[in-house]
Amino acid sequence: MKNVSTMTETSARASARPARHRLAAWTALLILTLATLALVLTPAWLIQPFRPQSQTALAVSYTLRRWSPLLTVLALLIVLALALWLWRGARRWWLKSLLVLALGLTILATWFARQNHFEWMFKPLEAAAYARAGEVNFLTDTDMVLAIEVNGEAVAYPVRLMAYHHLVEDTVGGKPVVATY
Repeated sequence: MKNVSTMTETSARASARPARHRLAAWTALLILTLATLALVLTPAWLIQPFRPQSQTALAVSYTLRRWSPLLTVLALLIVLALALWLWRGARRWWLKSLLVLALGLTILATWFARQNHFEWMFKPLEAAAYARAGEVNFLTDTDMVLAIEVNGEAVAYPVRLMAYHHLVEDTVGGKPVVATY
């Protein structure tokens, strides 16, 4: 009788091990997927047009942008391995759907890490029209401008008019320039 109960306890412990491993794998999959999304979405959230940004937020954003291409590939490889391992034991359709969703979100984050979403937010003003200061009636003495002088030619870009695009491509004194703030 003692041998039967020992065998039952041993087989129960052996079957509990894979369940614990599967739970740990699902937890790691969830954490990696969320971390990968946070890694690429945090800079986009911190640096938004028309919102003030702190020096710390800018530093965090640029650090995440610098490291996200490498970190997302590593996370994608681990998520792929976990998803393949968990796929075999996923008997229900919704578990397999969750695996596909986690893998899809991680692939999306990995792709997004290689995009320059700052350029999506701040596009240069195309076909900008220019006029001499004496010819315009929309500037006041209190308007802030970005000014540049190259080879004796001086231009000024009103900040109020650049507010949306944040960039102006121009040629000043025969040299191509980009005015930005």
